[in-house]
Amino acid sequence: MGGKKEIEGNFHHIAFRDGALVLLDQRKLPREEVYLECRTEDEAAEAIKTMVVRGAPAIGIAAGYGMALAAARHAGSGAGAQREALEGAARVLGATRPTAVNLFWAIEKMMAHVDKSASRPEALAEELLRLAEAMHEEDAAVCRRIGDLGAALLPEGSSVLTHCNAGALATGGYGTAGGVIRSGFRDGRVREVFVDETRPFLQGARLTAWELSRDGIPVVLITDNMAAHCMRLGKIGAIVVGADRVAANGDVANKIGTYGLAVLAREHGVPFYVAAPTSTIDMEAKGGADIPIEERPEEEVRSFGGALVAPEDVRVFNPAFDVTPARFVDALVTERGLVRLADGESLGSILG
Repeated sequence: MGGKKEIEGNFHHIAFRDGALVLLDQRKLPREEVYLECRTEDEAAEAIKTMVVRGAPAIGIAAGYGMALAAARHAGSGAGAQREALEGAARVLGATRPTAVNLFWAIEKMMAHVDKSASRPEALAEELLRLAEAMHEEDAAVCRRIGDLGAALLPEGSSVLTHCNAGALATGGYGTAGGVIRSGFRDGRVREVFVDETRPFLQGARLTAWELSRDGIPVVLITDNMAAHCMRLGKIGAIVVGADRVAANGDVANKIGTYGLAVLAREHGVPFYVAAPTSTIDMEAKGGADIPIEERPEEEVRSFGGALVAPEDVRVFNPAFDVTPARFVDALVTERGLVRLADGESLGSILG
């Protein structure tokens, strides 16, 4: 059991040092721990697009630092040129991952500060860096709050299933779904964690299994198509996942495969929980049909570990996300409280 031992859940995977955004290259985990430096907004955008950094909150944080890089690089060019560069950076960064709403939330927050600031270019660049750092710190604190609230939903000694990676690596630290697991393990509520591989990019196998094992939390790795069998055998007491966008009606966009887990959970009587900060809620998207779904490169499915596993000319459909209807979500766990969507509660209970 986890007892009351505090778990850090911070792998220093995002940092700003010596004028550069420093990112742990998540594509290389778990075999190598390699850090990549981004010194321009374009380099930050490329890191987001190619999944050096991934997970909705972490993407937003990286975008915030990307905007700060743009402001600093053009601070000596005059206010007009700096403003033009920031607008360009907002477009470039915003084009990287269309489903993760935290990306746009962070960019809009940075531009809102630009709009209201009367500071000279050098001072504005410093202000934007401080704002990006504050967003980073705030996200880590929000995740700990989500973790503690969500852990209280779990019976003592639970076996929890999670999908993809909504842990420390996907956030500013500690994690959303990963935060619920960490707090639950600390409090003796989580006994072990079943982790889906999460094909085709293997975020569960490569990232979640790695970071939970590093924290001493027992992990059982399964392929995605084993989840139903595990539920039928009674091995799963609850499912906890993250979210990349939550629509106004409570529909949840998350890593592809999440919808299937929710349907299976309902069939087997397993509670299905979504953990996400309120910054992931998009009130302009009325329902799941309004959420744009990113499609990833075909090569991610045709190959495995760099080796071709399918005919090289076979057609591929590779959506990165799917949408789970609100009626399947027993509780949305946010830093402001719980919303029991399956019971008909609305997001207004936490946003009002």
